[in-house]
Amino acid sequence: MTCVCQRQIVKTATVPAEPVRLAESLLRWFPGATLSSASEAGFSGFVLHRALTTAGITNLVVNPASVAVAANDRVKTDRRDAKKLAIDLADGRLRGISIPTEAEELARLLPRPRAQIVEHRATIARQIKAKRHQFGLIPPASRRLMSSRYLWALPAELHARLTLLADQWRFAPRQLLEVRRLLRAQATAQAELETVYRSAPGIGEVVARTLATELGDMSRFVNERALCSYTGLTPSEYASGASIRRGHISRQGASRLRHVLVETAWRALPRDPILQAIFDRIAATRGKQRAIVAIARRLIGRIRACCRHGTTYAVGTAG
Repeated sequence: MTCVCQRQIVKTATVPAEPVRLAESLLRWFPGATLSSASEAGFSGFVLHRALTTAGITNLVVNPASVAVAANDRVKTDRRDAKKLAIDLADGRLRGISIPTEAEELARLLPRPRAQIVEHRATIARQIKAKRHQFGLIPPASRRLMSSRYLWALPAELHARLTLLADQWRFAPRQLLEVRRLLRAQATAQAELETVYRSAPGIGEVVARTLATELGDMSRFVNERALCSYTGLTPSEYASGASIRRGHISRQGASRLRHVLVETAWRALPRDPILQAIFDRIAATRGKQRAIVAIARRLIGRIRACCRHGTTYAVGTAG
């Protein structure tokens, strides 16, 4: 921890990772002072942020990747990071990320694990096929779906190994059913928001819950550009003189969210002729990959407009 006042370092300390004690120490060290702090987003969530704000300290949570570092600076330590954050905060160069409420953070605990369970089940199926292929029991290009037949007529050792994997593979659907029940209860509690998301083409109950928990009521974004920047769908730009080049998307935010948005855009195309026409026009000159990203941006922009005006999605509307 580094404390700065009028561009001078007034205190440095190594403190236990206990948010409440840290807030109490800051108030004790600087009685009567107006305190502002900055911390990096990390694995521990927003417990530190909530403890500091509860104590009356204005806190910014910043994305570590957004902190400017010199290209030739190869040394990274906690002490140097704390000093950098404190000086940048004092100079007003830091921009905080959006902080979800505790209820919003809890709501995200359902769609995210569901995606992990689906991926884990697919990984187990690949492992079972790989073991059968290792002993020449299936051809390399086999596309046969996973089933209990994969355990028939096997050597005892291989049967034991595959049985352990198959038990995990069979348990995953029961987990998915329980998560689905909880997601439906969650959707019922947010019926108005759920109606807006489900009205958009290509969005089913799982995707609606994913977007609702990650983006919430999208009217909270000041404009469409802020929304696209939050999702990482904004193209990067390099401008020098009269030369302007736009490159790949910024990829800020959660990669899973961008994956869901692009998948939804593909499903929305055959259901909305206006989006299909826009896709065809862009793909003819820029390629399908850039075109589908543009459709994803257009789609979430339209859903944001629905949230702002309290209406449902109008399929086939140009405006």
